Amino acid sequence: MAEKPQLLPVTVDLPIPAEYDMGNLLVVNPNPLPPTSPSTLEQTLLQTSRDGAQLLINQILSLPMSATQDGVFASLPDSVTLLPREKPLPKEKEETRWERFARQKGIAPKKREGKMVYDEATGEWVPKWGYGGKNKDSENDWLVEVNEKTPGGEDGDVRGAVRKERKERVKKNEMQQERNMREGAAKAKAAAGRVQKGSRGGFGGGRGGSRRK
Repeated sequence: MAEKPQLLPVTVDLPIPAEYDMGNLLVVNPNPLPPTSPSTLEQTLLQTSRDGAQLLINQILSLPMSATQDGVFASLPDSVTLLPREKPLPKEKEETRWERFARQKGIAPKKREGKMVYDEATGEWVPKWGYGGKNKDSENDWLVEVNEKTPGGEDGDVRGAVRKERKERVKKNEMQQERNMREGAAKAKAAAGRVQKGSRGGFGGGRGGSRRK
């Protein structure tokens, strides 16, 4: 008959009390390891690790508990130890041509709203732009007010002139976007060239280098 495993005590006595950071589930044992030999090193490390795990479990059980349908959970406090970032800080994004112009002129950014807008004439929600967009209302009105400032003139095609003006604005915006993309690509290429140039070292002894004797 196999012997039952010996139950270890749940209390751990340390000469120097351990320090805890329960927000990170961290236990710091400031006590040095006892003198060991090659034959007892593995058992000493195992016992020290077991004591650290027991100390952590004891602290978790002393925290406020809450029972739910998924089980019993402990509420962890705020962490104390500052951990380093996993990734470097993101680089500051360069301003676009429009952002730089808006900042110089003091133009506040518009608050972004949804893509749909309520059409009081039809009583339905319609897209702001695109097919059936609200921005095309003036092109489909059965009655258009005309004066000397209206595109198309008094005798011209008013709806056609409004449609042409809208398409010209769209084309102008697309050209500005392409220009901003080209400028951004040129800046990125120039920055990469500076990094590559700076990484070339004048180390002697390499292939193509000169050696000093």
